Amino acid sequence: MADCLFCGIAAGEIPSTKVYEDDLCVAFQDISPLAPTHFLVVPRKHLASAAAVTEEDAALVGHIFAVIAKLAAEQGFADGYRVVTNVGALAGQTVHHLHFHVLSGKELGSFN
Repeated sequence: MADCLFCGIAAGEIPSTKVYEDDLCVAFQDISPLAPTHFLVVPRKHLASAAAVTEEDAALVGHIFAVIAKLAAEQGFADGYRVVTNVGALAGQTVHHLHFHVLSGKELGSFN
């Protein structure tokens, strides 16, 4: 999508501090980190949010979670991290391209 920030980052048209990339996804540092470790993982395929994911995208989403686990192990935080995705403005989604926040490096608290 031409006017999508994350599509531009995935295509290399917009600068970012990349953590990982392959044919299906890109991981890059969050510009406003909420934890000592905070990066985003986005599919190269434009999907507006998790609500747009279909059965066709199951392998892609599975791949993204495998990449997150690999990065957590490589970066030494596999013992504790959070993965978050927001759907829509009410949940705080500001960029309408599916993305997963990966946070670690401090106690993140619980939701109960």
